[in-house]
Amino acid sequence: MEAFLVSTGLVAIAEIGDKTQLLAMLLAARFRKPWPIILGIFIATLLNHACASALGALAGHWLDGPWMRWVLGGLFLAFAAWALIPDKLGEDEAPRERSHGSVFLATAIAFFLVEMGDKTQVATVALAAQFQAIALVAMGTTLGMMIANAPAVFLGEATARAVPLHLIRWAAAAVFAAVGTWILAAG
Repeated sequence: MEAFLVSTGLVAIAEIGDKTQLLAMLLAARFRKPWPIILGIFIATLLNHACASALGALAGHWLDGPWMRWVLGGLFLAFAAWALIPDKLGEDEAPRERSHGSVFLATAIAFFLVEMGDKTQVATVALAAQFQAIALVAMGTTLGMMIANAPAVFLGEATARAVPLHLIRWAAAAVFAAVGTWILAAG
């Protein structure tokens, strides 16, 4: 249960102000159909993070040893620094026009691709390597993404104006740094 709760909390905080959250706001403003967008985000995140969790658990299993603690601790400290860098959604990362497919399909594809290499996906790999619990980490990180993105879809740009993103980035960095320090000290 610890793997699920830690994964949920870390990703929910880290996702605020992230480029995938910006994409969620953009899709909501463009399509104005929140439920297919939320379902598309859920499916894309679940698939993406299930693969990332499996990769992380495999890496954690094969790379087991005392030095693994140093690698994971260092990764979380790097995530802390990465969280301080504001994300901006590039023009080429968003769907340019409504395709012949559904809003759901456009959202799922765009979200899956934009999440590739994102800090929440990389955090999912590291969490799975740490906890060796593929399903719990994938479910937790997916829930964390939904906690951050569902309100963004419903509230759109009002969310960005109401939440001081620089403070949230600092809070996310502090959480990642605390986890990294805890992993390094636990040995």
